[in-house]
Amino acid sequence: MRADVMDALGQLPLELSQALKPVMTAPGFDATLSKEEFEHLMAVTQLSDADLRIQLLKVAAAYSIASLSNFYVGAIARGNSGRLYFGANMEFEGTSMSQTVHAEQSAISHAWLKGETGIVDITVNYSPCGHCRQFMNELSTAQSLMVQLPERAPKALQTYLPESFGPTDLGITDLLLSDRSNGLSLDSDDALLQAACQAADKSHAPYSKNFAGVALKAKDGRVFTGMYAENAAFNPSLPPLQVAMIHMNMANYPLSDIAEAALVEQKTSLVSLLADTQNTLESFLPDIQLSYAAI
Repeated sequence: MRADVMDALGQLPLELSQALKPVMTAPGFDATLSKEEFEHLMAVTQLSDADLRIQLLKVAAAYSIASLSNFYVGAIARGNSGRLYFGANMEFEGTSMSQTVHAEQSAISHAWLKGETGIVDITVNYSPCGHCRQFMNELSTAQSLMVQLPERAPKALQTYLPESFGPTDLGITDLLLSDRSNGLSLDSDDALLQAACQAADKSHAPYSKNFAGVALKAKDGRVFTGMYAENAAFNPSLPPLQVAMIHMNMANYPLSDIAEAALVEQKTSLVSLLADTQNTLESFLPDIQLSYAAI
């Protein structure tokens, strides 16, 4: 476990820290808490559901990579299953600020990567910016999603985003985190390209139709995938590379451990993610090998 996450654990109230430590230090801890683990923590600490999530934000924010802003934001998304997913903001030196990942995007993508089909509520240590409010409005559960901030009563996302513009305004019924397959396949013996294709098959790209996925291979051989998440407002769209890096970060792998990368996207789309993927990777890994397939 990385030192900054363990430091955050030590900053929690003693009862919570003692109860949470065996969970976080157990082999296979993946920056999530099951419904049962969360309920056990509530029982041990006598904290309310909301107060416990607020305390846990300290741990979530410890996953932050904030070399540009030095502003560490944590988020916790609760999926339809009841499991809680940590997320944190990520910034990348040497590339444009538009490549930044917000904490809410991180936690939601983390849940998506692990099979959730909707988000019940999200807890954040700072009020969501307009970018994140719009990103969350793409979700399958956007109309019922609740937002919890410290020292505030929970509010519906739609309260934070009145008279919202979203996918339904563009006639889109397949929403972000909906269980879907794009019917993609790739004729290749390259295992990393196949992993990227499998991610692309789950991607959400109803506007450009550029179903795209990225696979990153770490130095120890573990593969992390990410899928494209488009948005009705276009700019809050989250590229598949960022989702794969969220996957890697929340698994306690430094991004410097990326040894190989692969991108698969649609050749018939009017947009391409190839240049942005190359530029972002090369900003911190100049010699990275990027395999590419347009299908």
